Amino acid sequence: MANARTRLRHFREWAKEADIENLNELTGRDLANFVTWRRGEIATVTLQKQLSTVRQALRYWADIEGVTDGLAEKLHAPELPDGADTRDVHLKPQYATEVLEYLDKYDYASRRHVVVALLWRTGMRRSALRSIDLDDLRPDEHAVVLKHRLETETKLKNREDGERWVYLGPRWYQVVDEYIDKNRIDVTDDYGREPLITTRYGRPTGDTIYTWVNMATQPCEYGRECPHDRDPKTCEANSTDGYPSRCPSSRSPHGLRRGSITHHLAHGTSPEVASERMDVSLEVLYKHYDVRDEREKMSVRKDNLPDK
Repeated sequence: MANARTRLRHFREWAKEADIENLNELTGRDLANFVTWRRGEIATVTLQKQLSTVRQALRYWADIEGVTDGLAEKLHAPELPDGADTRDVHLKPQYATEVLEYLDKYDYASRRHVVVALLWRTGMRRSALRSIDLDDLRPDEHAVVLKHRLETETKLKNREDGERWVYLGPRWYQVVDEYIDKNRIDVTDDYGREPLITTRYGRPTGDTIYTWVNMATQPCEYGRECPHDRDPKTCEANSTDGYPSRCPSSRSPHGLRRGSITHHLAHGTSPEVASERMDVSLEVLYKHYDVRDEREKMSVRKDNLPDK
């Protein structure tokens, strides 16, 4: 609670400095100015935590009609630099398989299913995921095109250098296709674009995607017993007003990205191909994302050696 008060104090200081006296007049542009004002003083990881607290406050204020409904979804956190969140462990392949099998059986072609499937299958960043429009899908190639669109607030981390085609394959493209037909909320964003992943307000924020992934990767959410001896009914990570990331076993989008890259490498994908597919330099890939042990690395090298 004390941490939350401290984080909101900075928001109050900014509002006072910006001469904002009535929160009902707060706009998405104002929130972007707040992010710019704050990001010059603290690390990106710290800023993300502070913005998460402000976003929760905006949702509460919207419930009591203190701010415009949906304003919280317009507070966008900057993308973490590669390897910045070193505490975030990766999602192991066997758990990713269990999560996807559970969703395939009990929540097929849902928004959650598509989010987890795309992040795991492609290893893309959450900023790339939220940038995808319906027009970016390529059904004939079972692929999606990632584009940097700074002017309409969906930027890729490496800007134009991060633009690329990403192959999904027939299986996962079908999941996406059925999600669009049956479960996608038919809305546009503030710029008239049609996002692939939607909420009732339009395009989700990165923080919203973070919450969805943390929820989906809690063991109790995909059929496992809680490994931490908690009661799901009273667990702080599983309540409607709780924090999914407080489950020790949950993983963030960054954790899925790390796990996906490692999974690709362990199954014979060359580092060069993984580097292009996931938009990460070889240096950063080896330093922050490759969590294979030495035996696994040798096994992959062995499979690519000549017979004689």
